[in-house]
Amino acid sequence: MKKVKYFYNTQTLKYEKLVVSLRVKLLRILGFLSAAIVTGIIFLSVAYRFLDSPNEKNLRREVEQMKEQYTALRGRLNDVKQDLAELQHRDNEIYRVIFEASPIVDSTRAGKPLEGEELDLLETLPSGELIASIAKTLHEVRNRIKTQENSYEEIDDLVKNKQKMLASIPAIQPVSNRDLRRIASGFSYRIDPIYKTVKFHSGLDFAAPTGTPIYATGDGKVELASMSNVGYGNHVVINHGYGYKTLYGHMVRMKVRAGQRVKRGDVIGWVGSTGKSTGPHCHYEVIKNGEKVDPVYFFFNDLTPEQFDKMLKIARSNNQSLD
Repeated sequence: MKKVKYFYNTQTLKYEKLVVSLRVKLLRILGFLSAAIVTGIIFLSVAYRFLDSPNEKNLRREVEQMKEQYTALRGRLNDVKQDLAELQHRDNEIYRVIFEASPIVDSTRAGKPLEGEELDLLETLPSGELIASIAKTLHEVRNRIKTQENSYEEIDDLVKNKQKMLASIPAIQPVSNRDLRRIASGFSYRIDPIYKTVKFHSGLDFAAPTGTPIYATGDGKVELASMSNVGYGNHVVINHGYGYKTLYGHMVRMKVRAGQRVKRGDVIGWVGSTGKSTGPHCHYEVIKNGEKVDPVYFFFNDLTPEQFDKMLKIARSNNQSLD
């Protein structure tokens, strides 16, 4: 049953029935609807600002996963760059040094950086900054790998073309010296055995009994086989090519003659004490590009790392030379 409302009319001093006009009813309805709409808008604004929709939650989760994947990918790329850096170091400091090839500068290995329209396009994509960063790194790694491949091909050619050089470079001791006990004097300033003054000793002295075989330390051509009672005495000089020569002094007898070709390990004479010498030994010198260098660094075919360390200590000890 519909409720009937009354109001007290002060003019007539009577209770009269309350009649609401249609206009007022419409205004009330419009006011209610307006308030409801405004309240709804405020609620939705707050909800959209502080509460994620299911789609936004999925997107946020995907972004977090992408960040994790990017971090992992960046770590793997850094590992690849470190491994590549080690290969580049070996290439420059070992392989190219051995074959006397010029090292490759880092700017050449890195190549031209990624730039231009391709990079601009990447930066316009979603997460463009991350994608562009990875693309730059991958581009540099590809350049470095390509340069390294070319370098290895060059070294492979050097190996094939310079096998003769490797066989020619002095690489063994001139006398049998497995226990390293025959090193009598090293390459440095030593006391002259005759004049008792300090003089530069330009080779290594290998003390050995008279008649001990002396071996060519690399392939080459005998440049000189001189019989003499002064200086080096009976001595042989071998020209190995590639800027290398070796000298073997104080022989009791020589087996080779000038112009003869020899191979590494061939017997070229026998230990003696001819010339300026105080006892049977082989005075051995290595000459590179006209300059006498320490022979101890040219025994890499003969010695283990431990033996090489031991030989260095023996050769560097301060003692009197034998010639």
